Amino acid sequence: MSPLRRAVPLVALVATALVLSACGGSAEVDRARQVTPDVPFTGCDVAACSDTIDGAPYQILLPETWNGTLLIYSHGYRQAQPAPPAFTPVSTKPEPAPGWSGGDTAIADALLEQGYALAGSAYASNGWAVADGVKAAEDLYAYFKDTIGNPYRTIVWGDSLGGLITQTIAEKHPDWVDGVAPFCGAVAGVVPNIGLALDVSYAVKTLLYPEMKLTGFASYEEAVTTWTEAVKRLVAAAQDTAGGGTAKVLYIAALVDWPTQTQRFDGAAIESKVKASVEALATGLGFATFARYDLEQRFGGNPSGNVGTDYAARVSAEEASLIDTITPGSVASLGAALAAGERVPADEAAVAKALAEGGDPQGTVQDPTITIHTATDPLVLSQNQTFLLDRYRAAQKAGKTKAELVQLFTVAPATYPEDPGAPYGAGHCNFTPESRLAVIDLLVRWVQDGVYPGRTAIADAMGTSSGYAPLWTPGPWPDPEALTAG
Repeated sequence: MSPLRRAVPLVALVATALVLSACGGSAEVDRARQVTPDVPFTGCDVAACSDTIDGAPYQILLPETWNGTLLIYSHGYRQAQPAPPAFTPVSTKPEPAPGWSGGDTAIADALLEQGYALAGSAYASNGWAVADGVKAAEDLYAYFKDTIGNPYRTIVWGDSLGGLITQTIAEKHPDWVDGVAPFCGAVAGVVPNIGLALDVSYAVKTLLYPEMKLTGFASYEEAVTTWTEAVKRLVAAAQDTAGGGTAKVLYIAALVDWPTQTQRFDGAAIESKVKASVEALATGLGFATFARYDLEQRFGGNPSGNVGTDYAARVSAEEASLIDTITPGSVASLGAALAAGERVPADEAAVAKALAEGGDPQGTVQDPTITIHTATDPLVLSQNQTFLLDRYRAAQKAGKTKAELVQLFTVAPATYPEDPGAPYGAGHCNFTPESRLAVIDLLVRWVQDGVYPGRTAIADAMGTSSGYAPLWTPGPWPDPEALTAG
């Protein structure tokens, strides 16, 4: 048995893969809104700090002494129904800070100690619930202002899908948002991200699983069954170096620039690259099947297609060299197979609804914004930040922005063991608690005092154990046509 065959156990690998829960200048300072050490507010003994608004459970946490700043947090993606591999019950718990609903109060405690008021909701529905997440934050802000206290500053922040919700809130509500912090956010929006998931499933169907269904699942159960079989074939292919399967797996990953490094696998050797690719692609297949079922139900049809996509153009010379080293001549043959496959058209009405309701940030930054992303994220590609930056620059050129965008990235160590894995920089939303607190501190100082977060200030705030890499940037969005789709 080859080392590669031993290295890719299906259950352990996929269980990790599918934790489906990311210039210069100065800001104008509003002196009337600067920090006050003790801002009056109504306590939870009078106001309801834990309840439900229009179907969305919320939680508000108040410090002993309030500094006047409200942080509204939006949580990440939660499956619409119990999903493989564990099929654990879906969560409907509110989330006023990262980790709170899972019992980790460390970040919330640190922020409360600094005098911040914290608020966060679950959403009226799970799944790709961007519209529900935006409404939950709007309702929570209004409730806080009307019943607890009038914030001097309101910062919106969130993880993953919550990062997309955060950016959407900020572009919609510059009237009450003062600062913005999407963490590991899917800020390219719904259509580009689900489009990449379709690219993965199309390639798996064409190269590994010809009878695979891509869209129009009759039920959630059918989608789950499809995912299960697709992942089995993906894992089997990864183990088949002699028969060309390993080259196919790496080729599929190259089409969507899926990382060959994850939180478990450092990608330092070819065996680790293949394992990382399987883990990342299994995650992508989740969004291409049972998550797609939710999307198609939500938007009334298929919101992404691949008619006219030139897949061969997406494989770089470096990627092609590695793939052809494993199986000589495979890049040309695999490219030809994808070119000849039956393409999937999008439902234009579903696309329009997805763009209107599922998150489609335009980069019209109105308030100081700091994003942060791990360099190698197998669920929400770090290239989401490139997509947002491109739109921001276009909006800036058109005179549609009023503030600046600062983007931070963390990079994992060159090598690390599978257990416990990367301490930061690789994996989805794999940030140190210190990094999270640093981003909030930098953003508040920018909003409150007009202190622009330059590289030195960022490095000082992030510390030496965060993986902050000031010179690292992600590549372009894998699908060059997606930038103009919205």
